[in-house]
This record gives sequence, C-alpha cells and structure tokens, in this order.
Amino acid sequence: MSSHDLAASLLRPSVLSAAAYAVADSRGLIKLDAMENPYPLPAELRPLWLQTLADSPLHRYPDPRPTALHEALAAHGKIPEGLGMMLGNGSDELIQILITAVAGSGRPILGVDPSFVMYRILADQLGVPYQSVALDEDFQLDLEAFLAAMERWRPALVFLDCPNNPSGQLIPTASLEAIVAAAPGLVVIDEAYFPFSGESFASHLGRWPHLLLLRTLSKEGLAGLRLGYLAGPPEWIEQLDKLRLPYNINVLTQRSAAFALQHAEVFAQQAQAIVAERQRLWERLDALGVKVWSSRANFLLFTLPGRAAQIHTGLKQAGILIKSFTGHPRLGDHLRVSVGTPTENDAFLNALEALL
Repeated sequence: MSSHDLAASLLRPSVLSAAAYAVADSRGLIKLDAMENPYPLPAELRPLWLQTLADSPLHRYPDPRPTALHEALAAHGKIPEGLGMMLGNGSDELIQILITAVAGSGRPILGVDPSFVMYRILADQLGVPYQSVALDEDFQLDLEAFLAAMERWRPALVFLDCPNNPSGQLIPTASLEAIVAAAPGLVVIDEAYFPFSGESFASHLGRWPHLLLLRTLSKEGLAGLRLGYLAGPPEWIEQLDKLRLPYNINVLTQRSAAFALQHAEVFAQQAQAIVAERQRLWERLDALGVKVWSSRANFLLFTLPGRAAQIHTGLKQAGILIKSFTGHPRLGDHLRVSVGTPTENDAFLNALEALL
C-alpha cells in the first residue's frame, strides 16, 4: 500500500482535504501582515534580559504551573482575584484545548464571520462543527441574529474576538453581556488586541460561571515567546488543564515573560506609539480616497474593489508585505495592514499612493 493510500485509509476526510496554515515568506520585505509589534526589546534592556536567562536550568523540565508568572499576568491583565489561569503555547494551543474539551458534546462551536481563522481551522481539524453569524456591512455584530443562532444551534462553545480580526471593531459591552447571559455553553472573549483597544471585559470575569477570557502576549511585543493565557472560574480551569500537555511553556519563555512584565511600562509606551500611528495611517488612507475602517487594534482593514490583488502584488514588488484575502467569499476586495514604525508606515503609504 502506498503512503497516499495508507493516509487515505487512516485520516479523516476533513484532514485530507484541508490545507496547512500558510505563512507568507517575508524575507527581504517590510513585514506588515501579521499584527506584530514592530518595536524590538529596547537595547538597554537586552543585557538585563540575558542575565535572567543565563542560569536557566536547561537540563530540567520547566515549572509545569509557574504560580509567580500566573500572578504577574493576572496583575498585568487586571484579572479579578479568585479566578483560575492556565498558560498556552500561544493562544492557539488554548483554543485547541477548549475545542477538544467540548468535542464529545455533539454540539457545535459558534462565532462571527469574519473572525480569527484559527477558531474554524482548529474546529475542522478536531471534527467539531463550526457555525458563524455574519457581521454586517460595517463589520458590526447583529446581536438579535447572534442570540437567535445561539438558540438554534445550542453551541457548546462561543468564541468572540474583541476587537475583531480582521476588522478591528469592538463588540459593545451590553451586547457581550447579553450573549454571555443567554449562552447555553462556554463563552470565550478573545482579547488578543486589548493593549490597543482601551477596553476590556476582564472585570466581568466571575460574574457568570461559564465566562472565560483569552489573552496573548504576542501583540504586545513578545510574539516570539508564544505565550497566551486563559482566565476564568477555577472549576473550569481545573478541568481544561487536564488537556494541557505537561511542561508546555519552556523555561526560556517563562523567564522572558516574567522579565517583560517587570518592564511593562516599555510595552505600554510602544502600544501608545502604535495607536498614534494607527490614527495617522487611517487619516492618510482616508485622504487617498481609500475606504478604510476605524480600528481598535494594531491594524487597519481597507477595501479596493476590483484592485485588491493587483495592489497587494504591487506592494510586495515594492518591498511591502501586507495581508491579502484573495479568494475569500466576502473579503476578496479587502486588504489588512499592520501598524508598523513611522518609517515602515511611510514606506507603505508612499508605495500604495504610487499604485493608486
């Protein structure tokens, strides 16, 4: 039997028909496609950071439950006292754990569309049905439609990214409250971009027994560490933690994250600079006559009907990589640009203006 035939006999059809998650080659390009913080760790902090790593016990397994790091993250994220926390190798691992936990319920996952693609990708990989409610033309949530969808589908798990990716829009607090109150299963509010939004649902944790909050340090300037965390009622965290692989957060990530949290003001200042540049980018795009959405994240979504693919290619040829949604049933005419440094943003704007 050939490898192809053996794979066909062993793997689920959904796996065989799926494509691997694609990451664009950014070598030699100004990288504005992945919502990363464009600012590296300041040079004056690097020797201090390396000192914290110097005596790392690489010959030992890392702390499986680093309590001090949990406490530092809770303080940093303003997580109310008395709640549980678990860490993931990026928020992706935590999403995978959440979906795995409810996979045997016979009930679907529910989200909005468009949204963070990993919700659907991981649900498909795990064989769990994924349903979605379309955002309106301005990428706003239709609360009535979402509540009706929850009543119809009785989802085991609801994912809501707030701000939304790819639009950067926030869901009003009153809508989130209504959804959590009516939800028949777990509700996960994903605040990957909270450093740039100025708003958080964290203070509501503990108000409902089925509400969880998902965060990542990736957008704050630590994407290379791959560290996310899930906070919520201890009873839920205890159950979900059974699905976490042991020693999933390596010792270098643990120590680096702890060091970064001791210098949180540096990353807060970087976030403020990104928010200021976000506004400048929006104003320049608007002045160019481009339809661009306001954003509470570190990126902007804009549309160029009939020209998006051409503009994306032209920008890449000019050395600028942004996100294209070519082939997406709704976003094919849209592009998303991450907020970079002022120099990177100027390069993007100049290249775009030359192509328009």
